[in-house]
Amino acid sequence: MTLTTTALNAENPFFADFNTPHDVFPFDKIKTEHFKPAFEEGMKREDKEIQAIITNKQEPDFENTIVALEHSGELLGKVSSVFYNLQSAETTDTLDALSMEMSPILTEHSNNISLNEDLFKRVKAVYGKKDKLNLTVEQQTLLKKTYDGFVRSGANLSDKDKETYRKLSTELNTLTLQFGQNVLKETNQYQLVVTEQDKLSGLPADFLETAAAKAKEKGKEGWLFDLTAPSYVPFMKYADNGDLRRELWTAYNTKCIKGGEYDNRENIRKITALRLQIAQLLGYKDYAEYVLQKRMAENEQNVYHLLNELLTAYRPTALQEYADVQTFAKKNDLMSWDWSYYSEKLKDEKFNINDELLKPYFELEKVKRGVFGLATRLYGLQFRRNEKIPVYHKEVEAYEVFDENGKYLAVLYTDFHPREGKRSGAWMTDYRGQKKVDGVDFRPHISVVMNFTRPTATKPALLTYDEVNTFLHEFGHALHGMLSDVTYESLSGTNVYWDFVELPSQIMENWTSEQAFLDSFAVHYETGEKLPIEYIKRIKAADNFNVAYACLRQLSFCYLDMAWHTLKTPYTGDVLAFETEAMASTQILPRIDGTSTAAAFNHVFSGGYAAGYYSYKWAEVLDADAFSVFQKNGIFDKKTAASFRENILSKGSTEPPMTLYKRFRGQEPTIDGLLERNGIKK
Repeated sequence: MTLTTTALNAENPFFADFNTPHDVFPFDKIKTEHFKPAFEEGMKREDKEIQAIITNKQEPDFENTIVALEHSGELLGKVSSVFYNLQSAETTDTLDALSMEMSPILTEHSNNISLNEDLFKRVKAVYGKKDKLNLTVEQQTLLKKTYDGFVRSGANLSDKDKETYRKLSTELNTLTLQFGQNVLKETNQYQLVVTEQDKLSGLPADFLETAAAKAKEKGKEGWLFDLTAPSYVPFMKYADNGDLRRELWTAYNTKCIKGGEYDNRENIRKITALRLQIAQLLGYKDYAEYVLQKRMAENEQNVYHLLNELLTAYRPTALQEYADVQTFAKKNDLMSWDWSYYSEKLKDEKFNINDELLKPYFELEKVKRGVFGLATRLYGLQFRRNEKIPVYHKEVEAYEVFDENGKYLAVLYTDFHPREGKRSGAWMTDYRGQKKVDGVDFRPHISVVMNFTRPTATKPALLTYDEVNTFLHEFGHALHGMLSDVTYESLSGTNVYWDFVELPSQIMENWTSEQAFLDSFAVHYETGEKLPIEYIKRIKAADNFNVAYACLRQLSFCYLDMAWHTLKTPYTGDVLAFETEAMASTQILPRIDGTSTAAAFNHVFSGGYAAGYYSYKWAEVLDADAFSVFQKNGIFDKKTAASFRENILSKGSTEPPMTLYKRFRGQEPTIDGLLERNGIKK
């Protein structure tokens, strides 16, 4: 066994210089069997580094304690970065099993650091003399973040309570992993196979071509539809067959509540109970109070104030939107599986604009050039594909990013299409964050991952308008990562408060409907004809179509999240009944019994948005307010862009987010900009 491990370590790429462009990960050399020994070695090295800090004979100071701690665990960080990013974008049963095996071990390792009394004594000693250390603003932020991190991870607890914290956090990490794995497996398990073409009327030809190819790939006759976004969303919009729409909608909305091994209801009860126990152990009344202490919103009263303010403003319009679709459909019992179908038809009748009309102008390669070109116009960035940079899947592309003077800034990976090993949705992540060590600026390696419509045998990948919008959103996150210019990695890029992190992403969505932006890339993939001005006018006119209904849908997720995380005692009742009550104030369409949002709500129960889903609406207020500056000065105004880059994108979390925002905007944001943009307030 020793020989095998030694031999494996000798060939393990994590233990050697990468010898790759910009020191990117050598994905072509990393194998599944490399992860476990690399995790184990990473923990050993970090333990030694922590011990060196503790046994340092010198008086604790900022450099020998706080900075040394910041730089510890480099190998473990590398291994974790690759492993968990792959588990989201290109997982396997083996990776999933390893994550479950390693979760309690890694949690224990993390707890051994955060609950180490000798280490905390040194951190506390430095923090105690913070006013005498003559630190920069960024150093002050790192010191406070480090100290608070220990306290919020149980460092001030009694020995007995520390053991309780260890047990609870280990169990919580395992359950949140299990939750996400259940959602992916349940999603992959479902197939709707249709063999009679007359049941598929209304569905676009290229969509059917993709469905036929999927069926053939699975060894089935006919057309195959699944629960991934490029399959589910168009089916719900265009399929004339209401019974099939209902069947697919029901499958989507009953994920992980059917009983059996992938049922997440008990996981929800356990996850929220564990979060509550941890929060109360640390002295908070509930988990939301614990989370919001480190958010712009500060407390749950401010969150509910925003949600209630938006609900009051948008609900009357949302009810009218529902009535309009109901009247158009001539259906008194308009149901959830009817909504997208009839909404799309009404939108087409009112504005004569739809995805099938627009998709030929949104070829993925051209959209990519348009999005990259926007970054060039705003920030002077240049993107050059480098095929020598290893990637983790043949569909992934890697780009080197340079500033307007040709200086290297970042590596950007793009991964656009759904696969069985990729979770649903779209996200930005990093493989390496930006930092400066000993005068060297280590530039970031950023990735954007999406689930866009694939090319077919006869057509290139043609995106919907919403997919273009999603691309811009995730690219905004990528800019936040790529343009980071700070000293400490834990403060760099998107390592900011959750209710601030969506500002750089959501502001980019404002360009989606701007003619000057669309003119730069939107041409018909066959004829080369520019997207007609008339279409752009219709896009603008339709921008606020059913916007209030969409707002209430988002608010329903926010209220559901807050309801689970403002519990004062563990919930042991019916998860579906709890959900119905939590979302009641936002309900527009009839509630369907036996369905659930929470059971597949990865953001909240498997991701980082617990007691934080409101962040999307919070940041929407910020982005509408911030974009008004671009509207006033010109949407490509370099001076405005430079200010946004300098005050928001480059600063990470080196200063409080409201301080950074006011430096850009000159004032605190108000809700008025969002209400005006959405046509709610004239």
